[in-house]
Amino acid sequence: MAAVTNTNNLTGLARAMVNHGWLSEGDAEGVWKRASQSGDSFVTELIKGRRFKSDQIAEFAATSFGFPYMDLNAMDHESLPQGLLDPKLVQKRRVVALYQRGNKLYVATSDPTHLQALDEVKFQTGQTIEPVVVEDDKLGKLIEKAGEANDNTMAVLNAEDLNLDFADEESAAAQQETSGIEIDDAPVVRYLQKIMLDAINIGASDIHFEPYEKYYRIRYRRDGILSEVAQPPMAIKDKVASRIKVLSRLDISEKRVPQDGRMKMVLSKSRAIDFRVSTLPTLYGEKIVMRILDPTSAQLGIEALGYEPWQKELLLNAVQRPYGMVLVTGPTGSGKTVSLYTCLNILNKPDVNISTAEDPAEIQLPGINQVNVNDKAGLTFSAALKSFLRQDPDVIMVGEIRDLETADIAIKAAQTGHMVMSTLHTNDAPGTLTRLLNMGVAPFNVASSVILITAQRLGRKLCSCKQPADIPEEALLAAGFTGEQLDGSWKPYKPVGCEICGGTGYKGRVGIYQVMPITDAMTRIILKGGNESDIADQARREGVLDLRQAGLLKVKTGLTSLEEVEAVTNL
Repeated sequence: MAAVTNTNNLTGLARAMVNHGWLSEGDAEGVWKRASQSGDSFVTELIKGRRFKSDQIAEFAATSFGFPYMDLNAMDHESLPQGLLDPKLVQKRRVVALYQRGNKLYVATSDPTHLQALDEVKFQTGQTIEPVVVEDDKLGKLIEKAGEANDNTMAVLNAEDLNLDFADEESAAAQQETSGIEIDDAPVVRYLQKIMLDAINIGASDIHFEPYEKYYRIRYRRDGILSEVAQPPMAIKDKVASRIKVLSRLDISEKRVPQDGRMKMVLSKSRAIDFRVSTLPTLYGEKIVMRILDPTSAQLGIEALGYEPWQKELLLNAVQRPYGMVLVTGPTGSGKTVSLYTCLNILNKPDVNISTAEDPAEIQLPGINQVNVNDKAGLTFSAALKSFLRQDPDVIMVGEIRDLETADIAIKAAQTGHMVMSTLHTNDAPGTLTRLLNMGVAPFNVASSVILITAQRLGRKLCSCKQPADIPEEALLAAGFTGEQLDGSWKPYKPVGCEICGGTGYKGRVGIYQVMPITDAMTRIILKGGNESDIADQARREGVLDLRQAGLLKVKTGLTSLEEVEAVTNL
């Protein structure tokens, strides 16, 4: 047997073939080097040498490493899951998604020992990967067919009839003409409409258009999770960006600075969807993110948001008081705006004057005077608030309290007979009071104006395919459950995955809330200079649930899983 100076590069399959006498070490090393030079896989290069057939290698790999062996010709290629794997990854690593079972993704490969390829698939999908051995030549034909389908996306769309209207499209077209830039490619127009319509239909909250050096991808954020849905040809990225910018009334000749705009898609006489558009210059073109603003989300009613009955009662009692300040806190994307709009809808009556200052106004609400702040023009939150106070308001909503000036004006409004609502970025309700004090607001002003604080998170709801989870009692106690709660009358559930939820096991989201009214005892703590910990201890004594405890109630009722609550209320 020929000596080899370095066999460290040999994969598990190559070494197995050497150990079983199918190849000498020298031959295996030679095949490996040729594969590295040509960019092909070890198996593909081995078959080129015509010493082995594709089915021989597949049977050997399956038997040697204990993986299932499947004939791709026996599968319905049309039923394979689409959009799970990046086409670039499929081409480079020669892997194809076959089917999903719960959180497992079964992947076709001709070399189940190619761990780097499997790790990349796992990283991209976030699922447990189960290799299925297939013949390399059949795998190559399937990958080639998938690549052709991807390249022909635009040609297929050319035959589709998507007659959707965009509000103000005529004036946008006029801007396009005066700019001297034409976007008259009908397939691109229809493709963009289809992407937007699909996002609306599946309940996505955002659409990401992302150009990179060698590929262009589109992702949806659904239930808080980003996932890739398409990789259109690189050639259309500039046309897609220009089309979006035209519809959003943005400057399509300016590609060096970020821009923000809006567009409206008219689905029917009774339904229109707003999109908030943000562009960002990147190394390889403009990244565009479209936030989908469905007005119906603000009309769900407070019952649909996920408040516990006593939490809902506390919140409604607070917002219906004639004056005071109600604060909603949480990170970006935690549903603060929807909570505030829901409260505004409850108060929106003919005898109530409501004004809002937002950056920007995400959902347009008839009967409410909404103002978009514009820092460049001098229309800041504080300037808008000063103007509101001269407009005979009953209810004022400030999109976010960012500085001392805005906080002072909002607090004075709350102290002089107005109901004020706003948001802050803090981790929980007790931390909100400390944040205001750190801004420079006097403790007396905080104590005399703030009447209730709500902290919130959004957790994914379990799909109807959920199943009881066998979680040890010790793990439940460690998560925060008390011994009294573990009385055996209920069981936690876990995600499974089905066609309805797209295999994730989750569908929709539910709010997790910490609702903390400011009581006399808390007021005394604030006036004495108490810190966040003192207020949290007092809230606990008064029966206020923290975010983790509120989330565990959702686990107990089967709305979500323990791992989801632990993820969104990480302590």
